[in-house]
Amino acid sequence: MALVWYALLGLFVAGYLVLAGYDYGVGLLLARRDTPATRRAGLTALGPFFLGNEVWLVAAVGILFGVFPTLEGELLSGYYPAVAGALVGVILVTAGVQQRSRPTGPVARRGWDRVIVVGSALAALGWGALLAGLLQGLPIDADGHVAGQTHLATPFVAATGLALLTLVAAHGATFLTLRLPAADLPATSRLARRLLVGALAAVATAAALGLLSDRVRAATRQPLPAVLLLVALVGALVAARAALRRGRPGVALAATSAALALPVALVGAALWPAVLVSTVDPAATVGVTDAAASGPTLRLLGWLLLPLLPALLGFQAMCWWVFRGRTDGRAPVYW
Repeated sequence: MALVWYALLGLFVAGYLVLAGYDYGVGLLLARRDTPATRRAGLTALGPFFLGNEVWLVAAVGILFGVFPTLEGELLSGYYPAVAGALVGVILVTAGVQQRSRPTGPVARRGWDRVIVVGSALAALGWGALLAGLLQGLPIDADGHVAGQTHLATPFVAATGLALLTLVAAHGATFLTLRLPAADLPATSRLARRLLVGALAAVATAAALGLLSDRVRAATRQPLPAVLLLVALVGALVAARAALRRGRPGVALAATSAALALPVALVGAALWPAVLVSTVDPAATVGVTDAAASGPTLRLLGWLLLPLLPALLGFQAMCWWVFRGRTDGRAPVYW
């Protein structure tokens, strides 16, 4: 039962990174020196999906608090700077998007654009640092407490945060190739392809630092699945760039979505059967079953989740079906 819930937690976290990833990607693109109309067009393309995408984070946090209370406590204490930075970013993006749509002047809108850019960067960097921190373990002592926060100040954590930042930027640009008017497709496609090259370089850098890191090698329990998933991530980015060159933005978006979901699967597979690896006391390592709540609690929560999961998936599918066209009313090319 704990394994099923662990898989569901991974599903919701991956779904959040995929769906909110293009929110933050479009937000990062507001930093470009575009005209106000161009910036507005990007946010308009994002508008129908924005609030629905954040629901996946709420669902993931609900599972974390209800099903894995031990994991929740250690995440907040052991990775507090990363989690706090990411949540501040989420709040800034939500506030910026909401306030920018109010009838204010161009100076105020440009100020809110900067808030969205900063929030998007904080969210991407924070979630990337959290994934990297999980992958390299943390100093849990024999009493079950985390000693300090310096374990996050490593080159691998910084490189992974930057890698996720470039991934969401490329994902956001790829999303716009599917949503903006067809006349904007060549320019947006060129931007997305350039960002994908940057994402490939950033992922390669983070992977190299991870392979050279003693902490990552010591914390990794399943190296082969981790390497295979890393190769799949690189392949997804290459496939996305090739699809954009062939004028298939739908395939490209599916590929960048896979590239954002795969890091979650990579972390879960690399650490299995542990969920938190102690770098100072192997006996303090927390397994998936150790972190889970009791059996009766899991069964009760399962009955509560049973009607909610289809409703969430159905709502997301409905949003994409209703707003599947471009913002100029034309149907996009998916395949």
